[in-house]
Amino acid sequence: MPPIHDHPLRYRLANELHARPFPSLKAPCRAVYLAIKKPHQAASRDKALDLKHLTDLLDRYGAAHPQPGATHFSGQIGQHTLKWEQHTEFVTYTVFLNGLGDRVYDPADFGVFPTEWLDEAPGVRITSALIRICVRPEDDDIEDQLEDWFVPESVAVSSVIDDEAIMAGDFRIDPAGHQRFAVFAKKHVGERRIGRIVQRLCEIETYKTMSMLGFSRVKEIGPRMSEIDSELSKLMEAMTHGTAPAEETLKSLLSVSAELEALSAQASFRLGATGAYEAIVAQRIKVLREERWQGRQTFAEFMMRRYDPAMRTVKSSERRLETMANRAMRAGDLLRTRVEVERSAQNQQLLESMNQRADMQLRLQKTVEGLSVVAISYYAVSLVGYLLYPLAEALGVSKGLLTAMVTLPVVAFVWGAIRRIRHAMEKQGPDLG
Repeated sequence: MPPIHDHPLRYRLANELHARPFPSLKAPCRAVYLAIKKPHQAASRDKALDLKHLTDLLDRYGAAHPQPGATHFSGQIGQHTLKWEQHTEFVTYTVFLNGLGDRVYDPADFGVFPTEWLDEAPGVRITSALIRICVRPEDDDIEDQLEDWFVPESVAVSSVIDDEAIMAGDFRIDPAGHQRFAVFAKKHVGERRIGRIVQRLCEIETYKTMSMLGFSRVKEIGPRMSEIDSELSKLMEAMTHGTAPAEETLKSLLSVSAELEALSAQASFRLGATGAYEAIVAQRIKVLREERWQGRQTFAEFMMRRYDPAMRTVKSSERRLETMANRAMRAGDLLRTRVEVERSAQNQQLLESMNQRADMQLRLQKTVEGLSVVAISYYAVSLVGYLLYPLAEALGVSKGLLTAMVTLPVVAFVWGAIRRIRHAMEKQGPDLG
């Protein structure tokens, strides 16, 4: 029996599900986190530069390189463990250090990333954090430490993973330029579970920051959207009351519609990404299974009070932009119909005017035709007279009487001939058409 053939992507697709394992961490330890993003057009950046920047860091520590085209990497750099991940718009570096150090949230821990290496980064820092992972002490001791480490009015604290750990953070940037987070895990909590909690904290912070870029974007375009909305309302009013020529109003309306489409095209990626990042933040908080600790606000409550309003503003602006574009499109269709109706009426008037002109031309033609009969008859009578003058003496009549006798027959003949010619031409006209 011949062997079954595998799909070319079978192993790659199966391995993708296991490509980014959670770190294994043993308390006590600490983590240094950094996320780098290109300021503009980050999604279409040259991602080979991200990998080159990683290898430059590894070379400084004499560490092994990742595979070509890798999008994630874990390995040792000196005495520490590095975890690197490449995403659609950004890359993240997490370095795990053993022990807690002599100083709480020591800025010197960030020295694992050399200054010269940071200066050569293919982007800018979108966020960074110092994370402290401790063995869980008594609740009173945790309270004292939280008071020392975080801003009281902003701190969020919750019991997670069935009360196996306490996590805390105030989402503020400290004097050294970093966010601060703390994890207090019970002694028996597994290393992978601690790693998952830390990973979730890093993801919550990163995707929160990335989604806030959408909020910044709608604040930038908000004033112009209000101006366009006002212009659109004025144009609709002018269209309703007919205070301006329809074609002029249509031209202005098309200009507004084009600007709305341009705004929508420019903001569509950022607004769409914001929705996706917001969903990730909510999902990461949900899987931690938060419970209230000592009456403190949870991470979900912090997001509900501070973060969710910003996201609702983004969604509202996105819907508003879409609604305005649809309004402009519908108004343009209505106004275009009105212009076409007015043009049809003008064409009808023009046709009626052309009919009147044709009728006048026909009357003039008939008048000219009568004059032509007289003129042609005059010359015809003269010619016939010359032909018949030699017979005047033989008939015993004068030339004048002979001319008078032939005048009516000649006129009748000329009139009949011209009439037949006109009828023949009128009959041929429709055939030619």
